[in-house]
Amino acid sequence: MIENRGYHAHIYYDPETKAAAARLRETIAANFAVEVGGLSDEPRGPHPISQFVAIFETAEFQNIVPWLMLNREGLDVLVHPLTESSYDDHSKNALWLGTPVPMRLDILRPTYGPGLLPGGSRTA
Repeated sequence: MIENRGYHAHIYYDPETKAAAARLRETIAANFAVEVGGLSDEPRGPHPISQFVAIFETAEFQNIVPWLMLNREGLDVLVHPLTESSYDDHSKNALWLGTPVPMRLDILRPTYGPGLLPGGSRTA
């Protein structure tokens, strides 16, 4: 059985939707048990466009994901588990809200560093 250590929700934006992303980021941080990363205007990791991440434990999935389905302000969102295969997590195990963004899967490392897991130390 595959162990799931939590989830990431990556919320994508562009210069025209950055203000909406910033509002959404603040709302998520204030209302859910998540660790929210900063707005990243440059490509980061497999994410080819601007985004921010919300990291949460499996128990929070039932709260935040249905809320994002209805309140994402038209932004595209990738939700993926955190298992032993970051490649599978970002591809075949991914859930998209909105339009999928082409990922740079070839650069993924097999596993996640501690800062990318719920409760891990990270710098926003």
